[in-house]
Amino acid sequence: MIKFFFNLSPNPMKVALLLEELGLPYEPVPVDPRKGQQFDPEYLSVNPNAKVPAIVDGETTVFDSNAILLYLGEKTGRFLPEAGESQRGKLLSWLMFVATGIGPYSGQAVHFHHFAPQPQDYAINRYDFEVERHYKIVDERLGRQPYMLGSQYTIVDMALWGWARLIPRALDDEQALGRFPNVKRLHDEIYSRPAAQGVERLSEQYHFKLEWDEEARRNMFPQLARLGLK
Repeated sequence: MIKFFFNLSPNPMKVALLLEELGLPYEPVPVDPRKGQQFDPEYLSVNPNAKVPAIVDGETTVFDSNAILLYLGEKTGRFLPEAGESQRGKLLSWLMFVATGIGPYSGQAVHFHHFAPQPQDYAINRYDFEVERHYKIVDERLGRQPYMLGSQYTIVDMALWGWARLIPRALDDEQALGRFPNVKRLHDEIYSRPAAQGVERLSEQYHFKLEWDEEARRNMFPQLARLGLK
């Protein structure tokens, strides 16, 4: 059985979606970053980067959410585009677009909107601009076709869904998802799938620390302690 180390942030949730879509048996192992569980020696032996998610599949360990999506897709032969170099190129390009663009910029937007210790006007402007720019590219693409790679629902759509759920928080605007109607259409379609309901049940079953206190700040943003900031 696959051991799935997770929390409720976007990257683990897109892996949870794929596991549910595949119907693979898995053992959820919660890792609470506000409690510092990502630094436990046992978890560091799985993921030395101290980030979540990770999986252990028999003798195989995979960390980084996009690597996990690709690994599971190739392992099962499901939720991948049709064979051929052209389709493979699209798969890798758009999966990495989410991995290196949408994910990091959205995460930084959340940080500077909600967690930075002092006003950061320049940083907020930069990351808001980049979040919107990336989603406009995706929205335009989804305006021409139902899914990111064309007519097939794939791991790229799951990767996008994981982060699209965070658009209102990333842009600090509850109505922000509506700015990208085609992204919203895909977001809502995926949410209606039974697998997404399985993800919701998973998120309801496990509870993570919500308090934003000194312990949480120290474990989530240790760089602040180095600077003497709170």
